[in-house]
Order: sequence, then C-alpha cells, then structure tokens
Amino acid sequence: MSLNKNKTVKIIVPCYNEGGNIDAFFKAVCEVTSAQSGYDFGYIFVDDGSTDNTLDEIKKLAEKDKTVNYISFSRNFGKESAMYAGLKASRDARSDYAIIMDADLQHPPALIDEMIKVIEETGCDSCAARRVSRKGEPRIRSILARAFYKIMNRFSDIEVIDGAVDFRMLSGKMVKAIVDMPETQRFSKGIFAWVGFHTEWIEFENVERIEGESKWSMWGLTKYAIAGFLDFAASPLKAVGVFGSLTSLGALIYLVIEILKTMIVGKDVPGYASIISLILFFGGLITAVLSVMGEYIGRMYMETKGRPIFIEKESNLDEQN
Repeated sequence: MSLNKNKTVKIIVPCYNEGGNIDAFFKAVCEVTSAQSGYDFGYIFVDDGSTDNTLDEIKKLAEKDKTVNYISFSRNFGKESAMYAGLKASRDARSDYAIIMDADLQHPPALIDEMIKVIEETGCDSCAARRVSRKGEPRIRSILARAFYKIMNRFSDIEVIDGAVDFRMLSGKMVKAIVDMPETQRFSKGIFAWVGFHTEWIEFENVERIEGESKWSMWGLTKYAIAGFLDFAASPLKAVGVFGSLTSLGALIYLVIEILKTMIVGKDVPGYASIISLILFFGGLITAVLSVMGEYIGRMYMETKGRPIFIEKESNLDEQN
C-alpha cells in the first residue's frame, strides 16, 4: 500500500530593503500554512542586494527554522531577477508548487488557502491574484497602470489581466516552463501569460504596506512598462513602417500636385517657411524611427551578451537541501 505523501510548496519572497517586514511577514504566513494539511511548505527568501539589515533578518529566521532558505545577490538586480532565482531554486528542489509573494504583506497571506482550494477543485496549473481596487495609490499611477494594460493587450499577442500582481501559486511544470526561458530582460506578467497553462484568478482589495515605502518610483514603473511592452509587442516597428509608407505616399501625392500646378499656372515663389517645416518634420520622424529601432536592437544586443540573470553572493540552499 502506497504512502500518502504531502505535496511540497516553496514560497518565494523577493526582498529589497525589507528588513523591518521580514519577521512580521514570516509569522503571518506561518499562521496560514500551519493550518494546511497535505502540504509541506518551505521558504526561499531572495535578498536582491539590500542595503539595510534584510539579509541579517533572513539569516536569523534560517537559524531558527530549517524550512527557510535564502539566496543573496551580489548587487541589486531587480525584482524580476529575484523571482527568477526563486523559481529556479524551486524547480531544482523539484517542488510540486511554488508561490510568489511580496514581503511587505500587500499580498494577503490568507489568500494562500483560497489558492490551494482553487487548484485542488479545478486542477489548474496556476492560481493568480488580481487587485480590484487601487486604494491608497496615487490617482495618476492608477490611471497610467490601466492605460498600460489596455495598450499592452491591444498591441501584443498576449493578454495581461488588468490588476494582475505577482502573487500566484504555480505548478511545478509551469515553473519549469518559465525557468526554461532564460532571457535576461524579463517581464514576468507577460511570461506567465506567454507560457500558457490554465490560470484561475482570485480578486482582492488593495492592501497598504505594513512598513516603509514602495521601492517603485513613477519613473521606474514607466521604464518597466515600456520594457514589458517592447518584450511582447512588435507593433511599434510595424507602426513605424506603416507611418513611413503613408508619409512617403503623402509626399508623392504632394509632388504630383506641385508638378501639375507648375505646368498649369506657373511656378510660385519658393516658401522657405514650408521648406524648413518639412525639414524639421522629416528630421524628427527619422529620429523617432531610429529611436524605436534602436530600442529593439539594443535589447537584442544585451541578450546576445549572454550575461547571467543574477549573480549569487551567498546562499544556504546547498546546506539545507
């Protein structure tokens, strides 16, 4: 008779200057996971080059609890790299599931129960959380975020759900598919959608941080949004081609009109203002076209370098696994 083996779940926690939140986060999540039967939970904290006491707080947890693993980066590589490192460690440990969540408790730990329930009932490969409100967030940021999702879904081949966050539970085979995409410039929301698999969504109200401020500035979010769009949409290149063709067609029509006008009524006095305007217009157009093409070429160039997604400074994974 076969033994009833518990399923393993790795909770991946990207951390950047979250020293004041680590202990509260761990206690809150343990309250939820300790009540679960049939699952063995482990933790993979990824210190993304923090400059505060984040790593020290994680090490304290690891000394007290053998289920706590950690990876510390040599510098700040970004949340995308931290999530990849955690997912890779989960795959290497051959975990049945992985859960990604933030250390600031803006991702409610209570939703873990619901995620497990949804996966058990539906058999889906992923259960992801979606914010249905942006309470406590600057209004301009909310407007720009919604605009981004609309543009992204309109011009790319994938669908990114409005309000989707990184908080989700993934099956081992979905984790493997994600880790097998070793691109260095990552946009995980797009990658989650691109790899496919059946995903169920659960909704929650926005929760404010328990301590500290968000590490995402408006400029940082803007760059992240642009990078995500470029990663999954070739539309800007197509738009440049269409606009260039229409401009050329317009110029050809204008040329024919001028030739006919000169043949019928004679040549007008040259208009220097119109000439300068056209030079500036086409100069700006060419610059814009080259800029768009340069963005794509630059991203290709960075990928061909083959640089690692992250560099590990220290970890206890080898000690505990």
